[in-house]
Parts: sequence; C-alpha cells; structure tokens
Amino acid sequence: MSYAIVSTITDRCKRCYSCIRECPAAAIRVVDAQAQVIEERCIVCGHCVKVCSQDAKQILSEIDLTYSLLNTGKAVAIVAPSFAASFPDNYRKVPAALRKLGFTQVIETAFGADLIANHYMDILKSETDKTIISSACPAVVSFIQKYYVELVPNLAKVVSPMIALGRYLKQELSDDIKIVFIGPCVAKKHEAVDKEVSGVIDAVLTFQELKEMFGEINIDVNSLDESEFNPPHAMMGKAYPLAGGLLKTTDISDDILEKDIIVVEGKKKVLEIIQEIANNNINAKFTDILFCEGCISGPAIDTTLNYYSRREKVIDFISEKINNVDKRVWKSNLYNARKLDLLRNFKVDNQRRPMPSENKIREILAQTKKYSAKDELNCGACGYETCREYAIAIAKGLAEKEMCLPYLIDELKNAYENLSNTQEQLRIAEKLASIGQLAAGVAHEINNPLGTILLYTSMIKKELEKYYNDDRYKADLELIIEEANRGKNIVSNLLNFARQGKLNLKEIDLKKVLTDIVKPFTVNPAYKDFNFILNHKNGECILAADEDQLKQVFINIIKNACDAMMESEKKVLTINLNCNDNETVIEFIDTGKGIPKENHSKIFTPFFTTKSIGKGTGLGLAISYGIVKMHKGNIRFVSEEGKGTTFIVKLPGKHSFKPKENFEGVQSNG
Repeated sequence: MSYAIVSTITDRCKRCYSCIRECPAAAIRVVDAQAQVIEERCIVCGHCVKVCSQDAKQILSEIDLTYSLLNTGKAVAIVAPSFAASFPDNYRKVPAALRKLGFTQVIETAFGADLIANHYMDILKSETDKTIISSACPAVVSFIQKYYVELVPNLAKVVSPMIALGRYLKQELSDDIKIVFIGPCVAKKHEAVDKEVSGVIDAVLTFQELKEMFGEINIDVNSLDESEFNPPHAMMGKAYPLAGGLLKTTDISDDILEKDIIVVEGKKKVLEIIQEIANNNINAKFTDILFCEGCISGPAIDTTLNYYSRREKVIDFISEKINNVDKRVWKSNLYNARKLDLLRNFKVDNQRRPMPSENKIREILAQTKKYSAKDELNCGACGYETCREYAIAIAKGLAEKEMCLPYLIDELKNAYENLSNTQEQLRIAEKLASIGQLAAGVAHEINNPLGTILLYTSMIKKELEKYYNDDRYKADLELIIEEANRGKNIVSNLLNFARQGKLNLKEIDLKKVLTDIVKPFTVNPAYKDFNFILNHKNGECILAADEDQLKQVFINIIKNACDAMMESEKKVLTINLNCNDNETVIEFIDTGKGIPKENHSKIFTPFFTTKSIGKGTGLGLAISYGIVKMHKGNIRFVSEEGKGTTFIVKLPGKHSFKPKENFEGVQSNG
C-alpha cells in the first residue's frame, strides 16, 4: 500500500478503544493514548470507521482526483448494485445525477460479476485438493495475504467484478477512458492500486463521497428525472452485494445441504471459517466469503436503513430491472469478452509478528499487576478480549500498559493518594513554619527565666550544704533543678526546631554514619534483648548532607522504634540502606505495637506524643521532618497495629559511589 487509506484524526480520538476491539487484523496501535492505524497491517475493511462514535477515523478522499478525471471529458462511472440501498428513495434518478456531475457514461458494476461467472463455474467443476476461497472481497484477500499466507494458494485466481468490468470497458470503449468506481467499500480503494490489477480503475468513490460531491455542485437528486444505466446491462450479477450473490451468477446451488459450498458473511464468521480452513477442518470445495454482512453493509453504505430494509431495496431493484434486460444482447456482450483476461495472481504480504515467549507475556502481565489467573479480569476495556491477548499485543508493539482500565484506575488511586500525602505534607510544612516562628520567640523568652531559676536554686543548695547539715530541703531543691533542666532541654529542642533551614553540608558516608549510630544501642544494657540489623549493598554511600542533623533524625527514629518494641516478644529493628544515582533510601523496620490509625495524621505534629509525662516532648519527629525536608528529601511511615512500623527516609541521590568490600550488618543479640 503506497498511502494510508484509513487514518486517525488524533484530536478526536477519545481513548475508547472501540476500533481496537473491532479490528480483525490488530492493525491499530495505541501511541500516547491515540489509536493509530498501522498502514502496512491494515486490510482496509473499514470496521474501525463504522464503530468510531467520535468520527476519529477518516477515509482517504478521492473527490479531488475525481474532479480532475471529470475535467478530461472521458470519465466513466461504474456503480455497485448496492447503490439502491444508499439511495433508497430515489435510486432510479442516480444515473441522471452522475451524468449531470460530468460522467459521460454510467454503467452497472454488476456486469463485471456476470463476466467472471464462467471462471467460477470452472473452479467449482474442477477437481482440487484444497478449499477455494472467493476473491471478490478485497478485505478478505488482504487479510489472507497478510495473516494467513499459507492460504494464499487457496484464493480463486479471478479478478473482482470491479476489475473485470474495468478491463472490459477499456477493451470495448477506449484504453484512455477514466473509470471511477462508486460503491460502499473502502477496501476497493486499496484494490484499485494493487500492483497485480492496477491501471484499470482510476479512482474509487464511496457513496458518502458521491453525496458530498452532489452537495458541492448543488445537484438535487430528487429534482431529476429517472434514467437508465448505459449498457452493458447486468443479469444476476446484480445480486453479488448480497450474501451468496456471487454464486447466483453461476447457477450453482448454495443450498444449506450442499456441503461442497459454504457462504460466509460478517467479521466473526469470516475469522472462524478462515481459521478452520487453515487448520484443515473444512472439506468444502468452495467458500464465498464477504467481510461485511454483504456489500449492502459496507462501511460507506451511508444510509439509515437497517440490514433487512437495505436488502429489500436491492432485491426490489433486481426484480425491477432484470426482466428488462435483452438476454441476446447480454449473451453477445459476454461472448465478445470471451478472450478478455479476467485472471490474476496473489502475492504474500506477511505481516505476522512473532509470538512472544511465555516469560515475556507473564512479565508484561505482572507490570499491570496481574500475577495470577485470578488477576486477569478479561474485562475487554482495553479492546482485547482477554488480558493475555492484551499482553501479547504489548509484546508485539501494538498496545501500551495504560490501555488497561483496572491498572489505570489503580494508578490513579495511587496518584490520588500521593497527591493527598503531598497536600498533607504541605499542610504540615505550613503549620511547622508558623509554629517555628512562635517557638523561636517563646524559647528566647523562657530561656532567661529558666537560667535564673537554675542559678539561684544551685546557690541556695550550696548554701544549705555549707552551713546546714539538713537534708529536709535538699530533695525539693534537686527536683527544682531537674525540672528546670528539663525545661531548658525543651527550650533547646524548640530552638533547634526554629533554626531549621541552616545546613552545614559536607560529604558524608551514610553507611558509616548509621554504623556509628547503631553501635551505642547494641552495647546499651537497656536494649540487651534487642536485635539491631543494618543492611547495605557493596560499597560506600557518599552524599552531601549535614551529618549532625541527620544523626539527630536517625537517633530519634531508632529511639521511638525501641520504645515501641519494649513490650514486644520479638524485638528486631532492621535498617536497610539503598543507594543509587537517583536517590538514597533508608528504611527503619521495627516489630513494635504499631501506630493507631487515628494518630497517623498527627505523627509529625509538634508536641504530639503518646509517651508518658516526662518521657518525651513530642518534638523529635517534627524536628526530623524539618531536617529531612531541608535536605530536599522526604520522610514517611507505614504502620499496622500489632505488626510494627516502617519509617522511610528518602534523600537525593548519592554524590558518588565507590565499590568496596561487602558490608557486614551490625547485630546485637543481647
């Protein structure tokens, strides 16, 4: 095919995948959510045009070409007999309208079917070891040439009625006449330029295009007088747009009990019969196959009538005209064409793509979260009947992951959750910023009185110890000092919280930092029953960061994890460190009691704590959150009550990565 006959208007494509669902040749590839027709795979059956509710599929127009042919004064129109269904109210006036358009003669294409009838008779009478497939439907021919190449020898080596009449007219009238075929079939545009039969038909118009031309030149078909076609007139060839019509021209019985002959119409049945013939399951001698439900259901029939009304109109036309044909003249015309070459060959145009391996199919299914047969919903939303067919299409480069509706919904759900998390983080950041400003002022004002309290309490204590040997007030004074120091510690944390944004960046080895942090915990008697595991892949993890502040973050998380595991039977804290070019991820996985769901939104809120009075200030994670954010990183957690909590800290990618010896995890088993 030298040019695209069917293509997509991208602005109109709405990602419904109806065309994929309907295409029998898998000739539509989704690229960036647009269903694009693959020219070399397309059999031009036009089914995608019929099912597209958005008119996003367009047919190559030959209107301008036809105008140029009309200007030569030698243009002849040959009209498919299904025109009676496209012009149901005024089909008797169509010949007159075509002549007014500029055609010198208007002839029935049906005579072409009469011309090839004897050739099909010869095929039906011949002894053959294979099932012969009719070659009148160009979509069927293309489908076999591209996807069932082993059946190419089964195609009847006879031209279609269009080509037969074209050759006849070139012989009888003049070789330089310009022939324009007019019908409901899009595939005829492809057949006209097929190298095996090209040079006969100069242009192909659909009924839609013809009506568009009538409108452009203001031809009102209803206002014209009735007119007859120019000779040669057809006999039973008029029936070829109906299912089994080709056989009617041969007077061969297509009775339901005649097992040597099978008549098939419609996409689903066509695909089934071709597969059966390929599998050698059919013993019939001949099959008459039409991709549409007869040519009266062609994609460009352009009528609101249903199938049965269209069929009735064509039969009315046949009944009305067939008895008016002079059989002697008709036979004479056939006799004069006895030496006309009405045979042709068919070439293989293999477009089958290799079947992907089972591992590849499973890999693609897994990418869309289908890990078992139960995950394969086979909903058909992607345009393919099964998830497996869809995965195969991806492997063949004909589809993309985003076509899967359940997968897309899941991705949208994740995106929504990420958006919600981001919004929550922004809310927290705004809250922290305002609290930080308040904290700085409050800490400054409280720090001075606390210092005075500590100073004078210490002086009083020393005076009592110096001049009086009385312990009555000593415990009270020590409590005052202890609480004042606790107050100063809170103030110190408030100042740290308020000073976020000041980072002392330098290159650090995060693996070494974590190792140094974990070691004191492993030798602390308070954690003798704890097991600390630090995992890291080969090499150092070097990045630019503020070492002291990151240590504060990690210590806060580890202490919280240890506190959460105090009552657990299994006390294991696993720290996983992963470095790559894009990011550094540190996971702290504990086996503690978990965080109740009602507290999830409060974890990074200043002064929120579940610890008892005097055990915590509720500033640790709030400060940690700010430190991580100032490093342009992210901190989050995943927790389930009774099963533990995982804190995940993500920092920008490493500054460099130097492979070294394997890292041995630091462990303490008590």
